[in-house]
Amino acid sequence: MALEITDASFEETVLKSDKPVLVDFWAAWCGPCRMVGPIIEEISGEYEGKAVVGKVDVDANQEFAAKYGVRNIPTVLVFKNGEVVDRKVGVAPKNSYTEAIDAAL
Repeated sequence: MALEITDASFEETVLKSDKPVLVDFWAAWCGPCRMVGPIIEEISGEYEGKAVVGKVDVDANQEFAAKYGVRNIPTVLVFKNGEVVDRKVGVAPKNSYTEAIDAAL
């Protein structure tokens, strides 16, 4: 199950993580986000213990979406050591996300 990340937990969960972190910026009303959601959940299970996989609802948590220039959703960012190392905007195939995590491992 992907972690629910909020503005309050972002720094601790994402920026201070000792593992790579995949963050899905999404919103409930966004059709393409609903297509990406199950892929993110699947990846979350496959990378348990190796990487952190989480979701940020941009309607409720706008601080870090703005900070990282998320203008279109879904946007998936991969962080390593607190830095963005990959960015996918829009719907992408599962292997696009897993390759981004693998590159950060």
